Amino acid sequence: MSQLMYQLGETFSSLRKNVAMVASVVLVTFISLSFVGTAALMQLQVNQMTEDFYDRLEISVFLCTENSAEAACPTGAVTDAQRENIEEMLTTGAASQYVESFRYESQEEALENFQAAREDSVRAEQVTAEDMPESFRLLLVDPQDFLLVNELFAGVAGVENVADQQEVLDQVFGILNGLTVVALIIAAVMILCTVLLVSTTIRLSAFSRRRETSIMRMVGASKSMIRTPFIFEGIIAAALGALLACLATWVVAEFLMGQWLAQQVTGIMFISAADSWIVMPALLLVAVLLAGLSSWLTVRKYLRV
Repeated sequence: MSQLMYQLGETFSSLRKNVAMVASVVLVTFISLSFVGTAALMQLQVNQMTEDFYDRLEISVFLCTENSAEAACPTGAVTDAQRENIEEMLTTGAASQYVESFRYESQEEALENFQAAREDSVRAEQVTAEDMPESFRLLLVDPQDFLLVNELFAGVAGVENVADQQEVLDQVFGILNGLTVVALIIAAVMILCTVLLVSTTIRLSAFSRRRETSIMRMVGASKSMIRTPFIFEGIIAAALGALLACLATWVVAEFLMGQWLAQQVTGIMFISAADSWIVMPALLLVAVLLAGLSSWLTVRKYLRV
C-alpha cells in the first residue's frame, strides 16, 4: 500500500510539473473521444430509426386509372369488381397471411395528401383527383415479405404497381451510416494524435526526471517502482480527457438529440441521455487502454532501468 501511495505521489508531482503537456493530452483525448462518442450515438440512433420505421413500413398497392400505361393496365381503370377482388385477397385471400392491417385511400384522399406534402409547389395546385391513383396501404406482419406480396399482386387485374418505402429509407440510412463512418475516421486520426502525444509527454517527463531515476536505480528501486508513475501519468491524463468526452456525449444525447431535434423533427423517436451511458464506459476503457499501452511502450524504450 505504501508503495502504491508513493507511486501515486510521484505521478501527481510529475503532472503538476508538466501542466501544459498534460493539458494537451486531456484536450486531444477529449476531442478524439467526443467524435467516437458522437459516432456511437449516431449509430444507436440509426439502429433505433431502422427498427421503428421498418415496423411501420407501408406497402402501397396502386390501382389503375384512366391515365395508366396500357402495358400495366390493359383493361383500363380499375372496376368495382376488380377493387372488391383485391380487397378480398387482403382480407381472406392469399395475401391475408402476410398483411397485419390495411386501409383504402381514394383518389380524393390521395390528392389531399399529395397537396399537403407539397403545399408550396405550383404543380400541386394543377393536379386533380383523376390524376391520382387509388391505393390500398398495407402494413405487413414481416416487412421482409414485400417481394412475396409484390409477386401475389403482379398481374392482378386492376393493379398498376406495388411499391414500398424501403428503398427511400435505405438511402436515408445509408447517408446516416456514411456520416457515422466519417466521424469514426476523424476520431481514428485524433486518437492516433492522442497516442503520439501521450508518448511524447512521457518521454519529456522521463527526461526531466532522469536525475531522480538515476538515484532510484542506485538505491535499488525495482523497474516497476520507477516505471509505474510514468504509466499512471499517461493513464490519468487520458482518463480526464475521456471523462470530458463522456460529459460531451451526455450533452449531445440529452440536449441536442433528446430535446432540440425531438422538437424540430416530429414523428421520429430520438435517443435520450440514458443511451449515452451505454457509450461512456467504452470511451473511458479505450482511453485507459490506449494511454496505458502507449505509456508502457514508451518507458520500456526510453527509460533505461
